Amino acid sequence: MSVVIVGGNECMTRQYKELCSEYGCKAKIYPKMNAGLKDLGNPDLIVLFTSTVSHKMVRCALKGAETRIARSHSSSMNALRGILEEHACVPVRVR
Repeated sequence: MSVVIVGGNECMTRQYKELCSEYGCKAKIYPKMNAGLKDLGNPDLIVLFTSTVSHKMVRCALKGAETRIARSHSSSMNALRGILEEHACVPVRVR
């Protein structure tokens, strides 16, 4: 399963990626606006951390998106874990 995370804390990028890999997901993370955000590909799930993302980034991420979208006001690891438990399979390894 492929996941795109838009927003979140830039310093937690590695932790987001590790958590996604625990659930068997490949993750692309965009904590800031950049040119690559316009072409996200075709992910299975888009996660929007709404407290740390601009409206412009949300519009770019949702433009033409035909996939599941999960929004969370919190950009914590627990919030991401809850989203992955809801949308992905059971964790590959238990912490």
